[in-house]
Amino acid sequence: MILHELIDYETLRIIWWLLLGVLLIGFAVMDGFDLGVGTLLPFVAKTDTERRIAINTIGPVWEGNQVWLILGGGAIFAAWPPLYAVSFSGFYLAMFAILCALILRPVGFKYRSKRDSARWKAGWDWALFIGGFVPSLIFGVAVGNVLQGVPFRFSDDMHIFYEGSFFGLLNPYALLCGLLSVAMLVMHGAAWLQLKATGPVADRARSYGSRAALAVIVLFALGGLFLWAAVEGYRITSEIITMGPSNPLLKTVERQAGVWFANYAAHPWMLLAPILGFAGALAAWGAMRARREIAGLLFSKLSIFGIISTVGVSMFPFILPSSLDPRASLTVWDASSSHMTLFIMLVATVIFLPIILAYTSWVYYVLWGKVDAASVDDKGGHAY
Repeated sequence: MILHELIDYETLRIIWWLLLGVLLIGFAVMDGFDLGVGTLLPFVAKTDTERRIAINTIGPVWEGNQVWLILGGGAIFAAWPPLYAVSFSGFYLAMFAILCALILRPVGFKYRSKRDSARWKAGWDWALFIGGFVPSLIFGVAVGNVLQGVPFRFSDDMHIFYEGSFFGLLNPYALLCGLLSVAMLVMHGAAWLQLKATGPVADRARSYGSRAALAVIVLFALGGLFLWAAVEGYRITSEIITMGPSNPLLKTVERQAGVWFANYAAHPWMLLAPILGFAGALAAWGAMRARREIAGLLFSKLSIFGIISTVGVSMFPFILPSSLDPRASLTVWDASSSHMTLFIMLVATVIFLPIILAYTSWVYYVLWGKVDAASVDDKGGHAY
């Protein structure tokens, strides 16, 4: 037996669909509070010392957290090549905007305190805000467009043609999803600040985080209602071949209202995902109001897990539907790499992902503790 045949092709595709979700959730959970803190910076910190406290809660860890974004992009490139090709070319301007915003974050950290000028520091503080807010919004907008379908098609020789525009991405439902993403990551960032910061910064974060948690509940509910009433889902109408070649054009697909909710009727256990989304946000609100710092962060993570999982289980087996040519929609069964490639990547993941998790855990253990005015004003320290 050839080694990669130890796991059949169908199972490997499911495993990599799950791993894609794990990496996306990992990015939202780990780097999400960095983005949330950046978005909250103008609101929770009023003085230079307070802003430095907020910045230094994430300063030592943001680079490690961003590894999850790289892992997610690498997994898409290697495990789902058509998904990578369509999304990174179709969303090119959106990706460019995210990249520019993310570049502002390290530059802002490094240069903010280089000059003792209030105007200089204020400029970099707004750069850090942009570096948090813009990616949070655009990631949500991208998810909203994926749920509606993206305007791409394949030619007979499998060349990709994207016929959308940047401003076409900014439709009402996508913007609603963008606001949900911002609220979700603001909630998460506030929970982190409540845990790591002290004094007025933590108090203001608690207040804004409580409001953000309630906004998550409302926006998540509105997003579901909008999806049910106004967004057509996608359904495979031909025979589903789970171990066939990766050619999206070998199937037929139709669009139909309410289809994104069909999986919940067929598999009621999937309802756990949206339940966790709502319950986690509600519990995070209660924990922040009760000043339960660790619980607030954990419940915030639970809500993020539930919300992102809801998108995945609602769309399964679709990964990226096509609004232009529904049969070109990418699914778990026809958009993956080869059997051998998926197996080799799985072996590498089994080896290296635990190492990443162990190292990350060690870093957080070493850097555990609160950031206060004394630590950021210590001239012999390494605070930003």
